[in-house]
Amino acid sequence: MIAEETLVKELQQKETQAKAFEVLINTYKERLYWHIRRIVLDHDDADDVLQNTFIKVFRNIEKFKGDSKLYSWLYRIGTNEALTFLKTKARKLGVTNDELQERNANNLEADVYFDGDAIQLKLQKAIATLPEKQKLVFTMKYYKELKYEEISEILETSVGGLKASYHLAVKKVEAYLKES
Repeated sequence: MIAEETLVKELQQKETQAKAFEVLINTYKERLYWHIRRIVLDHDDADDVLQNTFIKVFRNIEKFKGDSKLYSWLYRIGTNEALTFLKTKARKLGVTNDELQERNANNLEADVYFDGDAIQLKLQKAIATLPEKQKLVFTMKYYKELKYEEISEILETSVGGLKASYHLAVKKVEAYLKES
């Protein structure tokens, strides 16, 4: 595994950029895919967003200053791309973001790439009912087991605000699961 600083330097130099970008993709594509997938829920949509994320990273790598970890920067771009994708898709379909998320959660049952059981399906449906920020914080904390400081870097939000969002999200998910 290549050191992050070395990878960034190689990504920012024309001679080494192609090989370094291949390393970047191979290192982060699976984790980034699942991060994006938990936001957009659909496999094909997640693939599209992942591709857009890597394109954006490639076009903007020279702007990366190292103020955060590389993966935090990647996750921030992936998160923003996923949210933009959902807003655009909802607008094209003439529905609200919430209606789109509910639709996506209901479609998980027919998704051949979804390998969760009935409990996972209920959990996904519960998460889909959360407001955007709570949904992001919950999935990053619950699935990724990221520390609040890492989530704070990715979402550019205070740790205190994240703790409050996560606490509210957990309460709402628990309430949803008790109802159904």
